[in-house]
Order: sequence, then structure tokens, then C-alpha cells
Amino acid sequence: MATGAVRRDRTHYLYIAVIIAVALGIAVGLVAPDFAVELKPIGTGFVNLIKMMISPIIFCTIVLGIGSVRKAAKVGAVGGIALGYFVVMSLVALGIGLVVGNILDPGSSLAVTDAVKEVGQEQVSAEAKDTTEFLLGIIPTTIVSAFTSGEVLQTLLVALLAGFALQAMGPAGRPVLRGIEHIQRLVFRILAMVMWAAPIGAFGAIAAVTGSAGLDALKSLAVLMLGFYVTCFLFVVIVLGALLRIVAGLNILSLFKYLGREFLLILSTSSSESALPRLIAKMEHLGVSKPVVGITVPTGYSFNLDGTMIYMTMASLFIADAMGSPMSVGEQIALLLFLFVASKGAAGVTGAGLATLAGGLQSHRPELVDGVGLIVGIDRFMSEARALTNFAGNAVATVLIGTWTKEIDKGQVQEVLAGRLPFDEKTLLDDHAVVEKAGVPEPREDEREPAKV
Repeated sequence: MATGAVRRDRTHYLYIAVIIAVALGIAVGLVAPDFAVELKPIGTGFVNLIKMMISPIIFCTIVLGIGSVRKAAKVGAVGGIALGYFVVMSLVALGIGLVVGNILDPGSSLAVTDAVKEVGQEQVSAEAKDTTEFLLGIIPTTIVSAFTSGEVLQTLLVALLAGFALQAMGPAGRPVLRGIEHIQRLVFRILAMVMWAAPIGAFGAIAAVTGSAGLDALKSLAVLMLGFYVTCFLFVVIVLGALLRIVAGLNILSLFKYLGREFLLILSTSSSESALPRLIAKMEHLGVSKPVVGITVPTGYSFNLDGTMIYMTMASLFIADAMGSPMSVGEQIALLLFLFVASKGAAGVTGAGLATLAGGLQSHRPELVDGVGLIVGIDRFMSEARALTNFAGNAVATVLIGTWTKEIDKGQVQEVLAGRLPFDEKTLLDDHAVVEKAGVPEPREDEREPAKV
């Protein structure tokens, strides 16, 4: 056990290196902006390394979770509760952004030049989908293409079908589950290896963002940016914190301390997807059952976008004021409900926040599209808050839904958050590591309990 503890401690150096890399990236971006922009492929490459692990991790997690559950109705109940919660919280986030956006009124002092208009129009070309295309896009061309397309919901669909099929097969499906369990260990071990490239990826990503935006963009749009950051912070601490305390009896700061490395990873890459595999592993280690984690986390990454909701609300009000065409309350509500639906169609698209905003304005208020160019310069900085808020919302949602469905081990939650049951950074699968270290043979598939309660 002492050897295992030493190996876990080594990862602290990794995340210290990430912090140093972020600081160096900002310095390079300010001192040599042209050179810094050329470093963007380094950050993109690291994020792509993480993304390639998402589909196999989601597939293994869901199949093992559903395959071990005796009643299929339990999985349906988890999915129904999750979707209902996501809709409610998205509307709450929209409402909060609406109130703050009207109070700040930051766009009234800006001028829209021809160059800005051209940049705004360029954003409309992003590949956003309408609701029908989005729903049809959930169905992959083949079972294999679900793993190669990078679409999380396609992988989710295939995994659900495979899980229910193995569940119906009974004892005949246990060898398959055993094989998938070994594949899951392999995938998580590869992920742990990839994470050692995090400092390099963080350096490239932050340097490119700082070099491309510069200080001028930050100064002119500081009110909008700071207002957005403050709004996201208050939403997470007050709204999500209150829900977590009331429903699960947990302190949100304790949960965020447990997820500190994931927040740092998102901050350095501007992508919440970079932390998706680790969130799945950590939520299971926290004590939430595999079916709840496997359904809630991947679905939440497409439907539970609290940060994106707040961003689109404040950005649309900002653009309307800057264009000299402020919207009435009725127009604001209509536009935001439209964007609420449109955001689901753009889930998974790179730069989804800005692309969805431009596409929504083009369909609902075309005269405002020119103003999108005003926020292009700071979009990547605002995407930090979007990604952090989206991640926090999905972490809290997983605990809440696990509590509502009684699929969470509250004793294990307390042990983990108190630091007495540390997360194994080497395997990302503590249950297997503990069994192996203790010298106890792993139980057969038919000896395992269907889920943690």
C-alpha cells in the first residue's frame, strides 16, 4: 500500500507542472503574440488525445453498468429524471443570465465597424444543426462509426443497446462483460499515460489564446467578460451549491476540491470534454453507481450546458445593445427559448457557444448577426467560464440524480470527500486496484451486486 501511495503522489508534480505551463503560456502570449499563435496545434493535439478516449470509456462504463442491473426499468428512470433536471436547470441558467444582462447593459458604448460585421457574418457558417437533424444524428451509420465519428450521443445509443442486450442474455453474456471490463482497464490506463502530456498541451493552448486576443480586446470588453464570470460563479456557488446541500447534504466546495485537477485541466485547455473521462472515473469512485454515471455524464455534456445558456443570454443582450437595437422583454424571452433549443443541435461542435449564438441570431434576428464580431476576440476567454460551469453542473447533476434514484453510497461519499479513500491516479479504477493489492481474487460476474445503493 505504501508503494501505491507513493505512485499516486507523483501525479501532484504533473499538475504543478500544468500550473507552471499555464503561467509560461500567458507570458509567451503577451511577449511574443505572433509566435504564441503558432503554438495552437500543441494545445489542439492534446485535447484530441483526450477526445479519442471518450467513446471507448463511455461505451465500457454504460455497458458494464446496465449489464449488471437486473431491472431495465431502473435505467429508464435514471434517464427520465436526468433529462427533466437538465431542462429545468437550463431554463434557470437562461433566466439568471437574462436578469444580469439587463442590469449590466455593457454593450451600449461600442461601435460596430465594417470589419466587425464581416467577422460576425463568418460565424454563421459553423455547422450547427436544427432539432430534426440533431435527433437523426444520434443514430450512427454503423455500430463501428459511433466510435469513429466523435459524437458522444451516438456512442451512448450503441452502449445502451449493447447493455440491454447483454442484460437480456443473462449468464451467456457474462463472458462478454468480463472482456469489456478488461478493455475498460486498458482504456483508463492509456488515459493515465496521456495525462502526462497535459503541461505541454496547456502551454500551447494558453499561449495561443493570449497571443491571439491580446490586451486591447480584454480592456474594451472587460465589463461583459467580468460580468459573465461573476454570473457563472454565483450560479455555481448559490444555485448548484444550494441544491447539492438540500438534496445530498454535501458542501459544494468539498466536491470541487475533490475535482480540483479536472477544473485545472479544463482551465488550461478551454474544453470541458478534456475532463469527461476523468469525471466518469471520479464519480464512480465517489460512490455513484455505474448506470447513473454512465447515463448522466455523457447525456449532460450535450443537454446540461448551464454555462453555455448564461453565455448566450448575456452575449445576445450585449450584441443587441451594441447594435442600437435593444430587445423588449418579450423578444428576449422568445430569442432565448429559440437558442435553448438550438444549443442542443450544436452540442459537440467546436466553439459551440459562438456558433450557436450566430446561428440562432441568423434565424431569429438576422440584423444582429453583424454584432457577433464584437465578442469573437474574447470568446476563448469566455469559453473558460462556459466550460468550467458546464463541468460543475454535470458533476453536481450526477450526485443529485444518484441521490434521487438511491444509487449512491453515502458512506463512500463521505470517506472520499474527507480524503480517507484517495483516488488512484495510476489506474483510475480504485475498486480493481484495492482488490489486487489486498491479494483477494476478484469476484465472478454472478457474485457481484447489481449496483451500489
